[in-house]
Amino acid sequence: MLRFLIVPMVALALSFTSVAAQAETFAQAGSALPSFPSATSPPVPAAIPAPTIAASSYLLLDMASNQILLADNADEPREPASLTKLMTAYLIFGALRDKSIRLDQKVSVSEQAKSAIGSRMFADPRVPVSVDELLHGMIIQSGNDASIALAELIAGDERAFAAMMNAQAQKMGLTQTHFVNSTGLPDPQHYSTAADMAKLAAVLIRDFPEYYPLYSQKEYRYNNITQQNRNRLLATDPYVDGVKTGFTESAGWCLIASAKRGERRLLSVVLGAASDTARASENQKLLNWGYQAFDVVQLYPAGQPVSKLPVWKGNAPEVAVGFLDDRYLSVPKGQGDKLQVKLLAQEPLAAPIQKGQNVGTMHVQFAGARVTEFPLVAQEDVVVGGLWRRSWDAVRLWFK
Repeated sequence: MLRFLIVPMVALALSFTSVAAQAETFAQAGSALPSFPSATSPPVPAAIPAPTIAASSYLLLDMASNQILLADNADEPREPASLTKLMTAYLIFGALRDKSIRLDQKVSVSEQAKSAIGSRMFADPRVPVSVDELLHGMIIQSGNDASIALAELIAGDERAFAAMMNAQAQKMGLTQTHFVNSTGLPDPQHYSTAADMAKLAAVLIRDFPEYYPLYSQKEYRYNNITQQNRNRLLATDPYVDGVKTGFTESAGWCLIASAKRGERRLLSVVLGAASDTARASENQKLLNWGYQAFDVVQLYPAGQPVSKLPVWKGNAPEVAVGFLDDRYLSVPKGQGDKLQVKLLAQEPLAAPIQKGQNVGTMHVQFAGARVTEFPLVAQEDVVVGGLWRRSWDAVRLWFK
């Protein structure tokens, strides 16, 4: 019979970060995807009242804790416009890492790419363009021609590339997202949400730190034409280093912004703002409020034992338990002392136990209200004990 043992935590050592670089980038590529609560779940109450945001939907994410600090209509499907290019870039970055393409590789731009409507880098089919130039044109200039050229390079045509985008979206858990093109041009079957876009941007920042600096570049010159990055916050906020703008008449003005102050990174998403100026100002409100209203508290570092649990039928009577990753929590500014944790351990916990095996859950409460939970794992192996130990524990369990 599976039961749970409540292990009270007498003392919880909290340190106000310095958030470690591992937390900001989550983990190395290929590790577990970041997860955060539903955008409709109630957040921890802030120390400062939340701002009013003039947009159809929005979300503010603390990337250290993976907590949504503020959201409205964030699970509502909407047209993502050129925010779509984040997924296009993600697949191109992956192809570069896999060495299936190279930055210096020359690409012939098709007539279909050249004739793309909307924003362009003005690539000329008569002149081969490098993958590096196309990436700059897509990310900084939001060039639809560059996006299509890169999609055709990887998949042969844009429809096949869209299938790759959707497959990757499924892997990422973007459950309210569907792509039909690489650019974000309008289509009834092309949609996403603020929550899904936040997760996509967070994964891109995590998985490809070597390419993320492209998103902070303020201008790019190609074909004797200099174009400014449309993310106004790059020019007005020294802490903002990305991420991507988008606009169509039907989508409105959209912007995903990310700022890093010290070692703490926040990510904001605004969809359907009324103007270019508004999408910048509303993101700025979200970022400023997030830094002013919340602290980040380190609960426990990865690999540090937080408790020991009894083990049955093993060669050792106890096993050290803790967490695979650093654990952080966003709390209202100056109120870290209101955090409480409780460990619920699987009971009976019988050998064999493997290092990294899930053996329970940590429940975290703030001011008496449950806010999140983390899986608790064994930090060491415990092999099966000898015959006498197994027999004795079997008898004890019978009467337990």
